[in-house]
Amino acid sequence: MPIPRPNLYPPFNIVRLSHVELAVTDLGASRAFYVDTLGLQVTDEDGEAIYLRGMEERGHHCLVLRKGPASAANSLGFKLYDEPDLDKAEAFFRDLGRDIEWIERPFQSRTFRTSDPQGIPLEFYTRMQRLAPIHQQYRLYRGVKPLRIDHFNCFSPDVDEAVAFYNEIGFRVTEYTEDEETKRLWAAWTHRKGGVHDIAFTNGTGPRLHHIAFWVPTPLNIIDLLDLMASTGYVKNIERGPGRHGISNAFFLYVRDPDGHRVELYCSDYQTVDPDLEPIKWDLKDPQRQTLWGAPAPRSWFEEGTCFVDTPVSEARLKAQPIIAP
Repeated sequence: MPIPRPNLYPPFNIVRLSHVELAVTDLGASRAFYVDTLGLQVTDEDGEAIYLRGMEERGHHCLVLRKGPASAANSLGFKLYDEPDLDKAEAFFRDLGRDIEWIERPFQSRTFRTSDPQGIPLEFYTRMQRLAPIHQQYRLYRGVKPLRIDHFNCFSPDVDEAVAFYNEIGFRVTEYTEDEETKRLWAAWTHRKGGVHDIAFTNGTGPRLHHIAFWVPTPLNIIDLLDLMASTGYVKNIERGPGRHGISNAFFLYVRDPDGHRVELYCSDYQTVDPDLEPIKWDLKDPQRQTLWGAPAPRSWFEEGTCFVDTPVSEARLKAQPIIAP
């Protein structure tokens, strides 16, 4: 199916992705990983949850780790432009027949919870508590020195359907992978904030969360993190990389947290602000699609993901297979 034309005047204005809430089984182990190893900053915590932000972020949190009985993704959060957009978004999802729940979220203004047509739980709000800047407090930098949350990637049973929906609400495709035999989308990268993606979709059993990504200053910070993980008991948590993606041109590393949630450390993609920027097409069998240097991803990268809470999954409709490392 062809990539849809960008919808430059969507029904409401999404500024960017904002935050993700993950259910974790051991807050102490998760804190050791995300704070002591990766280097995210704690903004609030108690016996039930830890709130975290990156070094450049003024919003209260980009990641919430909430204690739960099993590993899961609770919701993906998006920031809207203003209060009228919040009401427009509510009306839009009601017209789609999606359930709407107005919820109380600490440190956030009016927030509602809903889901997209494939079942991904979403939260929308306009304002989050603002914190003092810390990007010049260099004594706080540690680990991989994460600056900000960059994107989500989700497994989708029908990437064409997912792209059509997110295009309707204003996300623009920057790059995509097409299966040459069926002409269907195998993956797509879509954005609001002017980078390569805020949310991407990968063909697979879903909906499930594939990974969350944090922007880091340089590739050397990723190398430093690998040395740190190798010397602090996290060797088995290193899943893929380091490398440079063909898609997005970004330098990357994928690691797994103690509950198996996949985290990407990411830098060096490119600007996509122009509304008439043409999407870049990739062939599913191109070995440079996954990694510019030609190294294929492991099987776990295509098959393992985090289930969204209370969200049933279905098998991918497209059965095409990418190149997989032996």
